Amino acid sequence: MTRQEIAEYPRRILFINVTRIGDTILVTPAIRAVAEAYPLAEITVWGHPKRSEIYRHLPFVTHVGSITKVSALWRGRTAHAQYDLAFVYGHDRALIKCALRIAKRVVAFRQDDPVLNGRLFRAVEYPPALTEHLVQLQLRLPAAIGISTSNLRLAYQVDENEAGHARRKIADSLPSESSPIIGLQVASFPTKDFRDWPIRHFIELADRIVLTYPQVHFLALGGPDEQEKMAELTEHLRERITVFAGKLSLRQTAALMSCLDLYIGVDTGPTHIMGALHRPMVALYHPSFPRVLLEPIDNPYFRAVEHPDVDSPSPQNASMADISVDTVWNAVRLLLEKFYGRTNLCQ
Repeated sequence: MTRQEIAEYPRRILFINVTRIGDTILVTPAIRAVAEAYPLAEITVWGHPKRSEIYRHLPFVTHVGSITKVSALWRGRTAHAQYDLAFVYGHDRALIKCALRIAKRVVAFRQDDPVLNGRLFRAVEYPPALTEHLVQLQLRLPAAIGISTSNLRLAYQVDENEAGHARRKIADSLPSESSPIIGLQVASFPTKDFRDWPIRHFIELADRIVLTYPQVHFLALGGPDEQEKMAELTEHLRERITVFAGKLSLRQTAALMSCLDLYIGVDTGPTHIMGALHRPMVALYHPSFPRVLLEPIDNPYFRAVEHPDVDSPSPQNASMADISVDTVWNAVRLLLEKFYGRTNLCQ
């Protein structure tokens, strides 16, 4: 490395990504790529206050903080540039202006403001909607300064204390003979409930699993909103299911998921986290958000269940009820036959 390269080498790099769970974790390959390109730099990541904890314990992240669109309005107004380089995701002017106040160079997607674009170190073109995988979309920002990577795997790190807590929670809550342990994520968030698979389908699938694995135990995952939706499921399964939905923090839920023999879920934030944990999983996709845009890349434990109308010219009209129980059961059966008892839990 030449003296000029050393002088220009960024030592403090900031990522700002204020979004939902899925997009929070989908940016991890981009953060890792930058960290690998600048191994001597400190990487700071600011996210949504309720979701920035996703970045905790990642080996390539030095500091984790939070920011909101409101706090961004005043942050950095009294300080000199604190960062050599910043990457800002999304199209919120307040976040970009904040980065411009505290970083010498800012890379972001092109905004609807020519003046703001002129202040960016790189203004990156946003591709047409639904045309490339969202991991590759996030990598457009590092690519704008010449950073590329072939490692597209999502990243999430459960530390040993969290794993130990999850093991104790399972031991205290489940019958001792429970095996396999299967997590169910039955619902997306309310504004995207068209991505939900019918509860009656989940019930029929659970019955098929019980016939093949009589000692199976199910864990109901998700937030408090899911409890009402899964009432029929829990009433049907009774002692075969333990409800954790709405009872654990985000990181506690992720640690519990790392202990599963199998995860079955609709397309939503926890499903992206499961994709980063590299545990056996089945994910169901609505044609409006097909697997080609969202599936965890290079994950050998993953099986996708695609809607039969994925190539329809009007995918928004598709019903998730059209995904048959047979199709999901086949994916579940194949994963259990291949991996059940062969992968380490809580890792």
